[in-house]
Amino acid sequence: MKDEDKQGKSLAVLSYCTVIGALIAMSINNDDKKAFASFHIRQALGLSFASLLLGFVVGWFDNIGITAGFWGFFFVLWLYGFIGALQGRYHLIPILGIFFQKFFKRL
Repeated sequence: MKDEDKQGKSLAVLSYCTVIGALIAMSINNDDKKAFASFHIRQALGLSFASLLLGFVVGWFDNIGITAGFWGFFFVLWLYGFIGALQGRYHLIPILGIFFQKFFKRL
């Protein structure tokens, strides 16, 4: 694996480490854009923002089943993206991934 590919993969994995990791990966990737890193940064940012936004709404429900189901769903989506980054694959996050690619297309 080339050094450039390794750096792109490292940034992709870093992007799934909270919103701060995604912002750090985005700032590092701005200098010398790597397509693989950009793809996963868009997925990770979208997933982070969607979980925060929808988590706020779900938080109003006073039901542990709804809350646990919501966080479990987002954990599975996060795990899917994270494993894709580790394996070096372009996997769209199910259901939401295409929207994240369109919404964050400038990254």
